[in-house]
Amino acid sequence: MSSPDRIPGLLIAAPASGSGKTSLTLGLMAALVRRGLQVAPFKIGPDYIDPGHHAAVCRRPSHNLDSWFCSKSQLRDIFATGSLGAQIALIEGVMGLFDGVSGGSEEGSSAQIAKWLGLPVLLVVDARAQARSFAAVVKGFAEFDPQLQLAGVIANRVGSERHAEMLQDALASVPGLPPLLGWLPRQDDISLPERHLGLITADDLQGDHAEKLADWVEQHLQLDVLQQLACSRVSAAEAPSLRPVEKKLRIGIARDQAFCFYYPQNLMLLEQAGAQLVEFSPLRDQRLPDNLAGLYLGGGYPELHARQLAQNAGLRQQILEQAEAGLPIYAECGGFMYLCRAIDSWSMCGLFPAQAKMLPRRRALGYRQVELTADSLLGPLGTQVRGHEFHYSEVEMPLTLERCYRLGRRGGEPLAREGYRYKNVLGSYIHLHFGSNPQVAENFVNFCLQTLTA
Repeated sequence: MSSPDRIPGLLIAAPASGSGKTSLTLGLMAALVRRGLQVAPFKIGPDYIDPGHHAAVCRRPSHNLDSWFCSKSQLRDIFATGSLGAQIALIEGVMGLFDGVSGGSEEGSSAQIAKWLGLPVLLVVDARAQARSFAAVVKGFAEFDPQLQLAGVIANRVGSERHAEMLQDALASVPGLPPLLGWLPRQDDISLPERHLGLITADDLQGDHAEKLADWVEQHLQLDVLQQLACSRVSAAEAPSLRPVEKKLRIGIARDQAFCFYYPQNLMLLEQAGAQLVEFSPLRDQRLPDNLAGLYLGGGYPELHARQLAQNAGLRQQILEQAEAGLPIYAECGGFMYLCRAIDSWSMCGLFPAQAKMLPRRRALGYRQVELTADSLLGPLGTQVRGHEFHYSEVEMPLTLERCYRLGRRGGEPLAREGYRYKNVLGSYIHLHFGSNPQVAENFVNFCLQTLTA
């Protein structure tokens, strides 16, 4: 168990994607919440969907821990802040434990974050069609990086109790391997449904899925032992003191099933810069909240709700009118598509003179480096910030529309210009992480304030 001043934490990782990390993580969260614990959830990498499920189970935000967006010290701050008031932190890894930017580096991997934060790793291994080979897989992961603490193993998709005994015997036959702390039987009814951007979102998930996952975990894992293993090298005292901030203005945040992709760090930084965040639903609300000084339209699945968005013509018209009158609006990915003329055949706000067309295959995926080539609501020319791009649609903008972003891949390879500006509106496919440059959040709030008082 962690010492009193350290945050107890466990990182759930796997040899590869598809091994069961998300189901195990959600099951552990649900089981510990059922025990009355406050669980602090985290996700390694830039993903939005898994954190949404974490937040629904734990009833608190799930923060992203991404070593390309943020430095080691920033991630320690995020981990400490996100764990305040919790008895345990559970961190879901990304891809395979050692997978990151390249085959020759740990950069961007779950292993890197585990070492940065001093977290023990719980390895979940898909044990289908394995017996003694299961021990070989575990041995390879246990010995690959001696600086990493592999604290225990969970066998997933186990066929029977006899199969579980064989796996246990295989691990016991090799000295020095971490213990088997439980096995999970194949259970098809607990798999999360998927669609084109990944798992179905928490807002659209029906039924008592979390309860089923909690039952699955409680019946087959040594929860008491797992709790005792939790530790880290991060103290709660490291959390930056969030001073009371005078709320200078109101910024509307689109939040519903169509718009649900926001990095919690972005919202926290906006609040620390003096914004009062006011949620509204483009699906259901007929009008914007009163007295807004700006709008933030995040990503999500507007294409799945395009008919309902199109039917809410009054709100679409009000957003267009407010934009024409100079209201600052920052829109990314799904929010950017909403500001276009249409999504496929469904009418949207019509602020950007182009149609967003859904494609049968993924159009873009990857980290992005953004440099502003003109002054904008996010900051002056030359401002740099990092983000992530993932979408199945495309928009062909007229060449006459101003582009404010110089884009590059993670490795520096230049990409096409992006970041479309019209009056005080900035729209882009890039999901920016304000933690990569906290000044951006302050710049946006100050721009809204200056526009309000002009």
